[in-house]
Amino acid sequence: MKNNKNIAVVFPGQGSQRPGMGKDFYEQIPPCRATFEEAADSLGWDVSAMCFGGDERLNLTEFTQPCIVTTEICMLRGLNERYGFSPDYFGGHSLGEFTALIAAGVMPLAETVKIVQTRGKLMQEAVPVGVGGMAAVISDNIDIDMLKKLMDGLNAGVANINSANQVVISGEITAIDETEKRLTQNFPAEKTFRFVRLNVSAPFHSSLMKTIESRFAETLEKFGNNLNAQNASKVTSNFTGGFHASDSSEVKKNLVNQISNAVNWRSNMQVLADKAQEIYEVGPGRPLRDFFKTIGVACHSVTGLTAADKIFKTST
Repeated sequence: MKNNKNIAVVFPGQGSQRPGMGKDFYEQIPPCRATFEEAADSLGWDVSAMCFGGDERLNLTEFTQPCIVTTEICMLRGLNERYGFSPDYFGGHSLGEFTALIAAGVMPLAETVKIVQTRGKLMQEAVPVGVGGMAAVISDNIDIDMLKKLMDGLNAGVANINSANQVVISGEITAIDETEKRLTQNFPAEKTFRFVRLNVSAPFHSSLMKTIESRFAETLEKFGNNLNAQNASKVTSNFTGGFHASDSSEVKKNLVNQISNAVNWRSNMQVLADKAQEIYEVGPGRPLRDFFKTIGVACHSVTGLTAADKIFKTST
């Protein structure tokens, strides 16, 4: 795959997992099988069996996160092996930011799967099940400042700024309930909105996650010794909204801050679109494609080899 255009690749995060993800790559492309074996050797459990065998633990956060990251790197390596796919810029939504850092050569896979497994475990332990929740607010051109004001005094906040038309909030269930009431009472009369509760096990990217920041920082120090920040400036930061600095301490700081702060995905999309003429979403699901549509940018989604063949065989 050779052209003169700059290419960006983006990776979805938690919620994109599905049984059998990556299996076609694993069975047909040797480097993909090696990717799963590398992750398994590092973690001490069979990642391919977890992904392919219908194991219910695939939806438990501490297993979901390393499984998704492994699958996405497997797919990326498969695309490189089969089509010469070699992106110039990288981005990822929430968990996907870790995949992007691996893809750019900033973090090694073997250490990163340990980091995200611990991250998932800490995030689940931060808040008892049933105490926290998340919901998507969907409407045209959402006024984020208005939304924040409506949540004033509540133990909830903006978690994901996904697009102009979708913002996710996160926090205590009671605060989520109250936010829905306040939106119903105060939303501009000329507009309509949808309030969609998300099926999640914890209030991710909320202030309720602050209690685990120090322990996650320790995890990054323990397993992140081989972080090579030279290419970090090619990877977007969910926390800042722009590209990372080529500084390992700053990268780690941004990853810690990401846990309890909003994912600035709308800004990430724009800075990637400013740099790249072609954007591809690689992962077991394709939630990011529609977000790019809202800024008028085409995003080609690769969720399996069949989709890859359709996209890359016609472009080469």
